[in-house]
Amino acid sequence: MKQFNVGVIGATGMVGQRFMLLLENHPWFNVTVLAASARSAGKTYAEAVGEKWAFDCAMPEKYRSMSVMDAEADIDEIAKKVDFVFCAVNMDKAKIRALEEAYAKKEVPVVSNNSAHRFTADVPMVIPEINPEHIEVIASQKARLGTKRGFIAVKSNCSLQSYVPLLHPLKAFGIKQAAVCTYQAISGAGKTFKTMPEILDNVIPYIGGEEEKSEKEPLKIWGKLENGEIVSAEGPSITAQCLRVPVSDGHTAAVFVSFEKKPSKEEILSAWANYAGVPQELKLPSAPAQFIRYFEEDNRPQAKLDRMEGNGMSVTAGRLREDTVFDYKFVGLSHNTLRGAAGGAVLLAELLAAKGYFD
Repeated sequence: MKQFNVGVIGATGMVGQRFMLLLENHPWFNVTVLAASARSAGKTYAEAVGEKWAFDCAMPEKYRSMSVMDAEADIDEIAKKVDFVFCAVNMDKAKIRALEEAYAKKEVPVVSNNSAHRFTADVPMVIPEINPEHIEVIASQKARLGTKRGFIAVKSNCSLQSYVPLLHPLKAFGIKQAAVCTYQAISGAGKTFKTMPEILDNVIPYIGGEEEKSEKEPLKIWGKLENGEIVSAEGPSITAQCLRVPVSDGHTAAVFVSFEKKPSKEEILSAWANYAGVPQELKLPSAPAQFIRYFEEDNRPQAKLDRMEGNGMSVTAGRLREDTVFDYKFVGLSHNTLRGAAGGAVLLAELLAAKGYFD
């Protein structure tokens, strides 16, 4: 695979910092641009991040002295230095939409961690093991934007990764409806225990906008490409509640599901154990060898013990059993800043690179 020069837009935030850790030794992607808001522009990366470095490991030495550019004012200059960009900015949604389209129109592909374009009909929202074929809509998006290389592709919300990958292999049995309650880590809000003291000894039963995303985004992921757009699936119906819990990393989901044709427990476990997607077939650098791992123990998966399964890119499950209202219930877990955010975006970029979309 050829090498690509990459920019990280929004490099100083928590997800941006996670990108820096993931890209430090990436075999395909070489970071040539760091960009953030005007208040960080002109500073070194170490100066711009300052006390806000969110991880126990050290900031990668190779980025510390890199100068941070202005994500909005320096688009022309950034475009000359990169083959594509990752976008993880913390801005008003309308501003993010405009910023990402501005990069695309400068012929810079954008792989976005943001929600601003998730429901733009010709922007693919991809979990690479589930709906890689949706990237084909990019041709229609380029026609709309009037670009040759520039486009936007997005990853889905972090909460989805804890249950949609577990529901997806079960669609063969005809999922009628599902209910999910997610217990979401504070890093999903860009926080640490130091910066979110109110979460200690506490559960906060509201995360703005999260329940709507959790119910609607799976339907786009399961949708079909028709007439140059992704048309969302009509079902299955999903109802969700989302809670913030005192966990550093790892979103847990309690899932309840009913089927048109109820499978046996063995059939469900087999569907999970044998499921693999295009990233596994292509052996993409960030793809876990085993996408889904099931734990037989009654007290697993646990965020503290299991979030790093597959280098944080696997989805884990446990406690599969029959239910008194739905057919089955189980627990899922995914690492929200790896599989759910920066890692999922890097995997999407690897898929796009392997399929020639950055050429």
